[in-house]
Amino acid sequence: MTKIIFMGTPQFSVPVLAMLQEEGYDILAVVTQPDRPVGRKKVLTPPPVKEEALRLGLPVIQPEKLKGSAELKEIIDLEPDLIITAAFGQLLPKELLDAPKLGCINVHASLLPKYRGGAPIHQAVMDGETKTGVTIMYMAEKLDAGDIISQVTIPIKEDDDTGSMFTKLSSAGTSLLKETLPAIVEGTNERTVQDESQVTFAKNISREQERIDWTCSARSIYNQVRGLHPWPVAYTKFAGDQVKIWWGRIEDPSSNAVPGEIVKLEKDRITVQTGDGTFAITDLQPAGKKRMTASVFLNGIGSKWQVGDQFE
Repeated sequence: MTKIIFMGTPQFSVPVLAMLQEEGYDILAVVTQPDRPVGRKKVLTPPPVKEEALRLGLPVIQPEKLKGSAELKEIIDLEPDLIITAAFGQLLPKELLDAPKLGCINVHASLLPKYRGGAPIHQAVMDGETKTGVTIMYMAEKLDAGDIISQVTIPIKEDDDTGSMFTKLSSAGTSLLKETLPAIVEGTNERTVQDESQVTFAKNISREQERIDWTCSARSIYNQVRGLHPWPVAYTKFAGDQVKIWWGRIEDPSSNAVPGEIVKLEKDRITVQTGDGTFAITDLQPAGKKRMTASVFLNGIGSKWQVGDQFE
């Protein structure tokens, strides 16, 4: 029986781990990130993969950093035949990449060589892509640069956001890995070298990427909002205070207003001029408050907002 170590952290990775267990692979251990404080009360919370591993009765290893750690030696000493990662969140040191006889493979949520890096789903949605996918690949020392084993393409619909695409790509990646693993174990799988001329990157989302630039087009802002939904969420500023923009929609008509200016206040939306067209905010979160619809906001704390007011 093939001895596997699985490495993953968020909910995206949970179905992959469950599938490996259901298919009867010998999972020696599950490696995931340490528990982290979550929420305003900073409650120490285990990552979803740890919760699933404990539910399945599997041993869990949680290194703060793999390189040079005692946990790294512990993993190598288990002598796995294969290491599988899916959104683990750390680079694997060379000594670990070289340890399993069948190598280390990764379930990556993009159609490599496009969108190498830690935020491929966010970036694809923010860029307005109409399709993305999942790649099963061999891992190499260079980030997401290993040979491609298999791929599947998934459309991105107009109303998809990062949350919905995480779910779709997690399911697609689980199915693709299930189909691909037997050939990897038998040594009969194909492998294709990535075309370096086609490489693009999707680095972890920065704070600057979260802030809305109202001089951009309504389409670009819509893609930004849905690409950052449901986390980390796009934001703007009004009278010096942060306002998170959870959702909205494109409204094509333009006005003579300047970008960032409120041009309409209606019961269910706040319409703002952009660099090209207008964008209607339908769901927002003022500083220090909970998320709410535009209608609730305008009937309450936002009742003093007026047409002509300006977002920074």
